[in-house]
Amino acid sequence: MTGKVLTEKRKPLFRRVWQNRALYLMLMIPLTVLILFRYVPMYGIQIAFKDYMPSDRISESPWVGLRFISRFISNYKFLTIMKNTLVLGAYGIATFPCALLLALSVHYLTSSVFRKLVQTISYLPHFITTVVMCSIILQMFDARTGLFNAIMQLFGVPARNYMGIESAFKHIYVWTNVWQGVGYSSIIYIASLRGVSSELHEAALIDGATLVQRIRHVDIPSLLPTVCVLLIMSCGSLLSVGYEKVYLLQNSMNLNASEVINTYVYKQGLTSTLPQYSSATAIGLFVAIVNLILLATVNGVTGRLSGSSLW
Repeated sequence: MTGKVLTEKRKPLFRRVWQNRALYLMLMIPLTVLILFRYVPMYGIQIAFKDYMPSDRISESPWVGLRFISRFISNYKFLTIMKNTLVLGAYGIATFPCALLLALSVHYLTSSVFRKLVQTISYLPHFITTVVMCSIILQMFDARTGLFNAIMQLFGVPARNYMGIESAFKHIYVWTNVWQGVGYSSIIYIASLRGVSSELHEAALIDGATLVQRIRHVDIPSLLPTVCVLLIMSCGSLLSVGYEKVYLLQNSMNLNASEVINTYVYKQGLTSTLPQYSSATAIGLFVAIVNLILLATVNGVTGRLSGSSLW
């Protein structure tokens, strides 16, 4: 077998590529998409450092350095926008145990029919589009006809316009995200649980371990590398709170709690009377750099503490 591998390595590169041309052809499709939509647009990043106008070429625009990033940091809205972004991002990351708990619950269900039913029901909300989801949320929390207010009135709580309450926005946003994504997020945990050695559980049962003790001392340590990797990736997108849902749930009453970096960039670059492409690009680049620093920092800390990291 070793001799065959060595013989393959001695063949010319072109011949090896030609022999595996079907695989390389399949690779070309995602590689082309990646280059066209991820790397080619990087040419436009330079407008973050230029006073770009659509009527001029990027190369002809005057260089302004870090003017737009400095303007964003010195903006009176900066602290509010950063606080909202960090609160929504950190709050969302803090809900990761929900998917883990669901995975553990599903894993230990004895009825296979009931297990499949629970998995199907929990997966379905993930496939609801953002626009439809926001429409459901607005109807659910409507002050006059909303289901949530109808339920609260049964307990003597008067109806309120919860979408207009600043303190309620983060809870509505995060927990509707949990409802929509907890089932889909649990898939990787369920797959990891199935890979846990049955011998460990048999040894724990022989020692008289209860179900809770088996979960604590067998399942959770086995899931720890997966949890660490997912947490690192989540922290790497802490400032990239999706603008679609936030933007669709925004109104004039909750704006102080719902304005995040991505919605601010969207308004700066596309919906303002005079679109500021350079400013929007500069802010987007600032967010990408901060996310990269956070990713590297959390990866290093997690690697030292648990031994599990991305690199």
